[in-house]
Amino acid sequence: MGIIFRQSIKGTVVHWIGAVIGMITMLYIQPKFLKTEEIGLMKVLYESGLLICSFALLGTTSSTIRFFPYFKNSKNRDNGFFFYLLVLPTVGAIIFIPLVIFLKDVIIDFFAEKSALYVEYFNWVIPLILFLIYWVTFETYSNVKMRIAVPKLIREIGVRILLLAIYTMYGLKLLTLTELVTCAITVYAISMIATFFYIRKFDSITLKHNRKFIDKPLRNKILKYIGFLFLATVSGNIINQLDIFMLASLKGLDTTGVYTILIYIAAMIDMPSRAITAISSPVAAESLKNDDFETANKLYRQVSLHQLISGSIIFMFIWINLDNIFAIIPNGESFAPGKWVVLFLGIAKIITMTLNFGGILIAYSRYYYWSLFFSVFIFGAGVAANLLLIPVLGMTGASLATLTACILSYSVQQWIVLKKIKGNPYTINTIKQITLILILVGINYLLPNWSNNPFIDSAYRSIIIGILTAVFLYKLKISVTINSIIDKSREKIKTFIKA
Repeated sequence: MGIIFRQSIKGTVVHWIGAVIGMITMLYIQPKFLKTEEIGLMKVLYESGLLICSFALLGTTSSTIRFFPYFKNSKNRDNGFFFYLLVLPTVGAIIFIPLVIFLKDVIIDFFAEKSALYVEYFNWVIPLILFLIYWVTFETYSNVKMRIAVPKLIREIGVRILLLAIYTMYGLKLLTLTELVTCAITVYAISMIATFFYIRKFDSITLKHNRKFIDKPLRNKILKYIGFLFLATVSGNIINQLDIFMLASLKGLDTTGVYTILIYIAAMIDMPSRAITAISSPVAAESLKNDDFETANKLYRQVSLHQLISGSIIFMFIWINLDNIFAIIPNGESFAPGKWVVLFLGIAKIITMTLNFGGILIAYSRYYYWSLFFSVFIFGAGVAANLLLIPVLGMTGASLATLTACILSYSVQQWIVLKKIKGNPYTINTIKQITLILILVGINYLLPNWSNNPFIDSAYRSIIIGILTAVFLYKLKISVTINSIIDKSREKIKTFIKA
């Protein structure tokens, strides 16, 4: 866990720098300079490209991590792995981009009544799909090479700085809406190219390959895995973006724009999980290749606990300061009614962070075919919940549907993990962490309001709760790794003072 923790710390630093930039963009620049309809437009365009990209990848991300250990040898050569890595997304692009063009009228009809602006800019989705496909592919290659920092730098900081710049230019009337959309799509093209040049710098990538290396048994194993994974991806990725598309179709881009800002607030919760998952996944794949369930499950418990700790603490700080956040952001009164949206999405994020690695273990084990049944189940539950709740409760219904589908699906997934891999992420420290967060939230409600200034009130609450969090987290010995880091830091400070 040491290397994973260190790498995840580096990734998390990048995430948080990006988060500050993203916070400025999403919580100040966009609400100040863009109409909620325009915020909704940018969100739905991106999510449309991302959804089709996930299909066109044909399981590239998971299959790359799972089968990369098969290509490595004692001389650390990859046996033409980069060539094979490019084959899947290229085939996917050839299939799905023409399919989107063919189904354009059907897709447009779905949004025409409530989201006419999206229909006007729909054609921009096509190049966006292509840029996202190869950006994700190059990023995945970097991940399996255990080089996550620079790709994360590009994704979390580079992209956000560029988007911040173009939104500001739009607000200053230097860009029209069409030019704004054009520039935003171009940002993803730049990110794709930058990631490619980075992997060229640290690795002598080549399209040379040895066809004989992939023998018939390995080829059949890869194709079978990809087939099941693609079917699972179809269901899984649709449900991840179902709330956005259904809100845009049923309630319009205005509501979707408000929901987008609330999603971003909740999305800050899982920032550490992205780095931890990225660096842990190759380690899990290596263990499961050898059916080493003991090592994989030990990793599952450690990852799950640290995901819970980080996610729940971040959510706690967001929740205790949420009213102040709405008071600070421009036009905050438009977003304040969405407080329950943040609560439901936040709880869903914590559940996902805590248990998501179990799904990764299934995907990289010989039981990967269970992912298909899991995805079909979550898809059905998600569609039913959204159809039932969005017409009645609007964006609150969308968030509640997300939470409902999350609880049901991860309950089923954990049952599969327990049955097939004997994986159980829960320990006494899980209970300690949940109890600690509930107590700290309760203490926050006992704190008096010292000031009508939201900045002062947030600072005062955050300092008190932050100190209590650090003290109790250490005293309860919830994480051996965190306590060890604190102890080493204290020793260094003592040594420095004595010197």
